[in-house]
Amino acid sequence: MTKRLFYIIGATCFVTTLISCSKDSDAPPPPPPPSGGQSIQLNGGTGGANAVNSVYLDLSTGKQDSVKRTSWDLGFYCGSDFRVIINRTTAASVKPTAKNDINAIVADDTLGFADALRVGQGEGAMDIIDDVDGDLSKTAIAAISAEDADNKVYILSPSNGMVAPARDFYKIRITRNGNGYRVQYAKLSEQNIKTIDVGKDDRYNFRHASLETGGIVNAEPAKANWDILWTLTTYKATATIPYTFSDFVYINALAGVQAAEVLTSAISYEEYNETHVAGTTFSNSSTVIGSNWRSAAPPPAVTSVKTDRFYVIKDVAGNIYKLKFVSFASGDGGERGKPELEYKLVKAP
Repeated sequence: MTKRLFYIIGATCFVTTLISCSKDSDAPPPPPPPSGGQSIQLNGGTGGANAVNSVYLDLSTGKQDSVKRTSWDLGFYCGSDFRVIINRTTAASVKPTAKNDINAIVADDTLGFADALRVGQGEGAMDIIDDVDGDLSKTAIAAISAEDADNKVYILSPSNGMVAPARDFYKIRITRNGNGYRVQYAKLSEQNIKTIDVGKDDRYNFRHASLETGGIVNAEPAKANWDILWTLTTYKATATIPYTFSDFVYINALAGVQAAEVLTSAISYEEYNETHVAGTTFSNSSTVIGSNWRSAAPPPAVTSVKTDRFYVIKDVAGNIYKLKFVSFASGDGGERGKPELEYKLVKAP
C-alpha cells in the first residue's frame, strides 16, 4: 500500500511538472534589452541627393529597413479614421474631379490638371499634397466617407519626373470596404477599371498599394519597429509653396515617438546624460528633426552636417536615446544618400 501511494504521488508530481513547463513555454519571451547604441550608415542606395531608398531605423534593435521610394502610390491608414495618403517621397500630387463615377470621367473633366498637379522646386499648391507635418485631418484626398456617393474621383500624378521617373496620370476612386478600403483605378488613357482591396492591420500605421503592380506592397515596417525615417520628401519652401527636400528625417509620431533638438551651446552630446532628461522638452511633431540637422545649398556654400546640435529621442517603449549626425555629403567627408549617424542609450524605462 505504501509503495502504491508513493507511485501515485510521484506520477502526480511528474504530471504537475509537465503542466508547469508547458505553461511556461506558452508565455511570450521577455523583450530583449534595448540596444546601447551604435554608429551606423543608412543605406539610401544609388542616386545621391535623389537616393532611391527611404530608410527606416529602429533604435532599440539597431535594424534599418531600406524601401524603394517608387514602390508604392497610396497609403491606407490603419487607425480608426479612413484616410489615404499619397507618396510624398516621389512628389506625388492629387486633385479631385466633380464626379463620383470613375467610368464617367472624360477628357473635359481633367482640363488644366497637368499644370495644376505640378510639384517641384517652388511649383504647386499645398492643397494638392498631404499636410507636410503629417496632420491626417488634412490629407489631399478627403476622408473616405461611409456614404458611397460622397467619394469623388481623383486624378493622381504619381511623381513629378525630377525626383522619380515620370509616370502616366491615374484616375482613382476610393470607397470603404467593410473596415477596409476599395480602390478603383485606371490610367487616364485606359477604359478598363481595376480594383484593389486593402484591409486595415493595426500592427501598421499604413498599408500601401502600388497602382503599377496592382497589389499591396510592404513599404513601411510595423509601427512598433521603427523610430525615425530618413528620405527624400515633399515639404515646403514657404507656408504656401511645396518643395522637395533631400535628406529629410521624420519621427514615428503616429506610434508615439517623441524627440527634442538640443543645441551644443547649452550642453554637448558627450555630456548629455540621464540627469538632463527631465529638463528636455519633447515634441510629438513628426518633423521636429526634418532638415534642421544639415546645411545644403549651392556652391560656394558647404553642404554638411550641422555640428551645433543633436537630438534626443524617446521611443514608444520609453527608451531615451541621444543621436547625432556625423556625415552625409562631401563637405563633411560623407557620401550623399548614405548618411552616417551615431546614437547612444541615455535611459531605459
